[in-house]
Amino acid sequence: MPSQKIFVKNRALGYVSNHVPLSLRYIKRWKEYLVFTCVGNAFHTYKCENLALVNVSASHPSEIEVLATDTSLVFAASGTDIYAWHRGFNRKHLYSGHSRPVKLLLPFGQHLISVDEGSNLRVWVIKTEEVYLELNFECLQFHISAILHPHSYTNKVLLGSTQGQLQLWNLHTSNLIHTFKGWGSGITVLEQSPAKDVAAIGLTSGRIILHNLLYDETVVDFRQDWGPVTAITFRTDGPPLMLSGSPEGHIAIWDLEKRRVSSQIRDAHLASISSLRCLPKEPIFISCSPDNTLKKWIFDRQDNQARLLTAKEGHAAPPTFVRFHHPRGTNVISAGADSTIRIFSTITERSNRSLGRASYNREALKKKAVTVHPLVMPPVTQFATEGARGKDWDDIVCAHAGMAVVTTWSFERTCMGSHKLLPPGVSNPKNRSVVATSLCISHCGNYTIVGYSSGQVHRFNIQSGIHRGMYGEKSAHDAAVRGLAVDNLSKITVTGGADGVIKFWHFNPLLAKAPFEELSLKEGVAYFCTHRDASLLAVIMEDFSICVIDLDTRGVVRKLEGHSNRITDATFSPDARWLITASMDCTICVWDIPSGKPVDHFRLEKACTSLALSHNGQYLATSHVDSLGIYLWCNRSLYSHISLRPISSPVSSSETIKEMPIVELPQSSVEMSLQDGEKEQLLQSDSEEEPDYISPEQIDEEMISLSSLAGSRWQNLLNIDVIRRKNKPKKPPEAPKSAPFFLPTVPSLEFKFDIKPNEKDVDKSHESGPLFSMTGFGKELLKSIESEDYFVPLNKLKALGPTSIDYEIGLLNPDGGGSDTLMLQFMKMMEFVLKSKKDFELAQAYLALFLKVNGKRIALSPSLRQHIGKLQELVNCSWEGLQEKVFFSLCAVQSLKNI
Repeated sequence: MPSQKIFVKNRALGYVSNHVPLSLRYIKRWKEYLVFTCVGNAFHTYKCENLALVNVSASHPSEIEVLATDTSLVFAASGTDIYAWHRGFNRKHLYSGHSRPVKLLLPFGQHLISVDEGSNLRVWVIKTEEVYLELNFECLQFHISAILHPHSYTNKVLLGSTQGQLQLWNLHTSNLIHTFKGWGSGITVLEQSPAKDVAAIGLTSGRIILHNLLYDETVVDFRQDWGPVTAITFRTDGPPLMLSGSPEGHIAIWDLEKRRVSSQIRDAHLASISSLRCLPKEPIFISCSPDNTLKKWIFDRQDNQARLLTAKEGHAAPPTFVRFHHPRGTNVISAGADSTIRIFSTITERSNRSLGRASYNREALKKKAVTVHPLVMPPVTQFATEGARGKDWDDIVCAHAGMAVVTTWSFERTCMGSHKLLPPGVSNPKNRSVVATSLCISHCGNYTIVGYSSGQVHRFNIQSGIHRGMYGEKSAHDAAVRGLAVDNLSKITVTGGADGVIKFWHFNPLLAKAPFEELSLKEGVAYFCTHRDASLLAVIMEDFSICVIDLDTRGVVRKLEGHSNRITDATFSPDARWLITASMDCTICVWDIPSGKPVDHFRLEKACTSLALSHNGQYLATSHVDSLGIYLWCNRSLYSHISLRPISSPVSSSETIKEMPIVELPQSSVEMSLQDGEKEQLLQSDSEEEPDYISPEQIDEEMISLSSLAGSRWQNLLNIDVIRRKNKPKKPPEAPKSAPFFLPTVPSLEFKFDIKPNEKDVDKSHESGPLFSMTGFGKELLKSIESEDYFVPLNKLKALGPTSIDYEIGLLNPDGGGSDTLMLQFMKMMEFVLKSKKDFELAQAYLALFLKVNGKRIALSPSLRQHIGKLQELVNCSWEGLQEKVFFSLCAVQSLKNI
């Protein structure tokens, strides 16, 4: 089975964080903090000042489970191995030895403490990668769940367990110092408080215990009502405040002096709070969550309330629909299952923006500042975008799951629009009896057309949101409308329904009481994909096939079959030569429209839900099931030659699909670290690629073939004199000043002048005879009299430039040092080229120049005049055959145009 040839992995967009807690590190030289978050197999480095992405690490063999930092290194645990990175991208150390995945890391001076899922604790020497100490715990008695190094406790660490007990160990002597009985609940978090000997302990019951480790006494006991404590941090810039996180995404701020809740941040995140970190001696803290967000908060209010300062966000739920907006292909618009619409830039992540969350009342939702509320609308199922009038009014329209209302959005203002488009007779936006199933925007950007599950098709004005007519008297189709399209000139509207009928309407609804043409298909329509410039319409059918319709002739020109499951999305290439489709059988297929055959396909680990090709054809953007990111694939055909041919084996059978190799999704970093097996597989796939096709010099002996030389090598041969005249300098060159006269001397004891003539100045014309000016071309042409091999002199002539060719042909004349024999041999060489029917344009150009330069000499020589007649017959015969074929082709093309 062939592997992917056209599209190769580039990178993933939209990943910010996951369930792994973040890590902070202070850079003394920059006087700034760096934030490290995990995004699967790699980690991101952000500047704390503005949360700008600084670096993306290389890809690890498996997902990262824990991050930790010290003054110079970043430690990432992936599976049973621990990687130490310098500056986030240069790997310094690798610590291997754990038998189970590592879940806890703690830098400990010159050592690193790691704990795996089997409660095996190891202390590593960071520089030498050696094991300094190893402790094994029984999981049934003491299963380690948290680790802390208390301040001023030299060589000691505090271990928390899921059983609720704590143990204080001296790692230098490998002794257990003290065991704390616990509070009858599992320990989730251990955090050092600003007070000496006091540690904060978070429990699965929701309790937060501030415990004095020196006297084994509880200082204060808090309880949050939102479930287990997931994160704890303390302010150190003045007010004695403690912050705690919950699985519901709420943050509680506790006043340690008054021993009560000071304030709350409800719905700070859509998912559990995985990490909270206050910056030392600053009124700022950072929160992280598996909802793919990283937020920076500030305490700047008198009542100790915190407000959001900066946020770095991605989709909290998998994207459902992606499209490119800008004609240059730099911005990807995606709609997620979290009811948000976001913009991701393919150039820099600093240009990523959020258009907000779909809501019934945008202003009310802003005032309430909540994320899950009855005002939030259902997720966007599909949208259409057209930037022709984007600076004047809204340019994006969205359909929502199970709703008839269609919302408008603005790409330029990056916000939700004020219009909610509803068909006549539906006044409640929450009415679910009629559902918007398809939509499109006209090329002018003034109108949007919406199809509904009732079979009706309505047109709205985007600027005002006013209803502007309906297609058909009662309904356009007898079943749900699945596809809509408008031609490039906004004259024709095409609708497709689940009844399997394609209808063509006048764009103006006043003239569209009935379709002027219908096209009946055997199966129901599932989706439309249009290429307006080429007037092509791809109709995805419910039987997993695709029909390509020409909007000019309104007929099916191609039918593509091959997918074994529902086709989720399709997109055309910019030149309309390829159609790229994605299916729930986890494959992406590239179809060649002229041949109607697939030319490339590859299988993914997760099914693709939506895809889009940029307007310049550079990137293919895809979204996948249960994946929060947007994945970019590079088009190799733009920067390298790819030999494509139709794939003989279709992908219609499940057995064939299982035989296809699975292509992994791109990672956040462009450069990924390959394992040895992956390198061998890559080298093997490259070696198995078919060789590039080399065109033969002549396809058929009866056909006239042209050379592969550039036109600049022969087109200007007849105009050499004109070019020289134009390039002649306006001012004649000035003679240099006379140099001083020096007589050379003979090297000897006596002073003598060397008056012998220079060997370079000696006239050697008597030694060479009459051929003293003959060049390499002339000599090879003279040799061909006996060998009759004209390939060598012809190749020498083809390798020269126009000026050199003019010079060589001029030397063939007796006045230039040649002879009638050489001129006759040149004519025989041209006769040979014309008979072979190769290099047709070169032979015409060389012969024309030869006649122009040596015409007078040919007229005076009887032998040359006799041979010129044979050349004339050959030229006329070749031209008549070529002229007949050219005229036939022109007539055929003109006839087709008239039809």
